[in-house]
Amino acid sequence: MSKVLTILGSINADHVISVPHFARPGETLTGSQYHIAYGGKGANQAVAAARLTDFSLGNKVNFIGCIGSDEIGRAMKKAFEQDGLDVSAVNEIAGETTGVAMIQVAESGENSIVISAGANGALTAEVVAQHEDKIRQADYLLMQLETPLDAILAAAKLAQSQGTKVVLNPAPARPLSDELLGLLDIITPNETETEILTGIQVKDEQSAVLAAQVFHQKGIETVLITLGSKGVYISQQQSGKIEGQIISGFRVNAVDTTAAGDTFNGAFLTALLEERSLFDAIRFAHAAAAISVTCKGAQPSIPSRLETDNFLARQ
Repeated sequence: MSKVLTILGSINADHVISVPHFARPGETLTGSQYHIAYGGKGANQAVAAARLTDFSLGNKVNFIGCIGSDEIGRAMKKAFEQDGLDVSAVNEIAGETTGVAMIQVAESGENSIVISAGANGALTAEVVAQHEDKIRQADYLLMQLETPLDAILAAAKLAQSQGTKVVLNPAPARPLSDELLGLLDIITPNETETEILTGIQVKDEQSAVLAAQVFHQKGIETVLITLGSKGVYISQQQSGKIEGQIISGFRVNAVDTTAAGDTFNGAFLTALLEERSLFDAIRFAHAAAAISVTCKGAQPSIPSRLETDNFLARQ
């Protein structure tokens, strides 16, 4: 039986420049390899899900977002459609520019990002209401935090009322209400986001266990804490019992970590849509994310289903 994933989130034009290291206050650096790439956490996750979905199974990926009334926004919407996304809920906002992200990529492969929301700020609860059917019909709703919280909360409430599982990648890091957290089925924070939301600094498996327990106490059944090169700590609460473990990732030579987390989230939901086990879904997501860090850029680095399956077959 075919399944539906709906992603609600941001759309940005990424202005990327390579630097020897991140600029310090008052420092001027000489950069190189400047280019514009398509990005935004919502768009990255939607593109990852679309590229990694086996559409022959009948599964569908919807995207709810906002672009500006400019050529780059329209070009991005067209590119999303070419990747297989249903973009009928991507709204063009008159008088606004498409969101912008200024990204420095250091020689170490790490990145530093500054964002101007633009049209993403227009993704309100009213826009969510216009596209309720995309959430009602979905098996999973995936969201992040680069768009207004009122829309995220409204979408989560609607999804829960319809039996749609709600997944939140709480990035960029910010405090969240217990009301929103209580509506989630799955949360996928990194160590920084986990500390902000639980007050627990995650340094090892023991501290990850404690942090996951805080999320469970707030009503979240499944917790995935991403631990960088160490992998993912997965904790699941069912029938009052909690089970957790670290699932290691794959070692590769990182060139650019931009969108690695977004690729992981999109891939993870794609695998869940195919009713894979949590272990297999995380392993599939690890593979897609590993491939993404070996290439530069956000959406340009997101692999296809074939690339990811072939990578896994070699492990």
